[in-house]
Amino acid sequence: MSEATELAGATSSRDPAVGLAAVAALRALLESLEGLQVGNARERGWSWQQIADGLGVSRQAVHKKHGSRRLIRRGH
Repeated sequence: MSEATELAGATSSRDPAVGLAAVAALRALLESLEGLQVGNARERGWSWQQIADGLGVSRQAVHKKHGSRRLIRRGH
């Protein structure tokens, strides 16, 4: 079973310490994955509007959150 699957299951724990810790860990995982995929999209020439549409947010929101990150080119 994957870590994400285990964390998702732990969110329904009756123990608030377990459930809240799982929610926090999933939030951190999602933020990391979003950053990776935004970088991936930008490397492939996607516009901020295309990325925003894919995430279901406004262009301004995605640009504000990710616009200051520099592209790290693989292999360079």
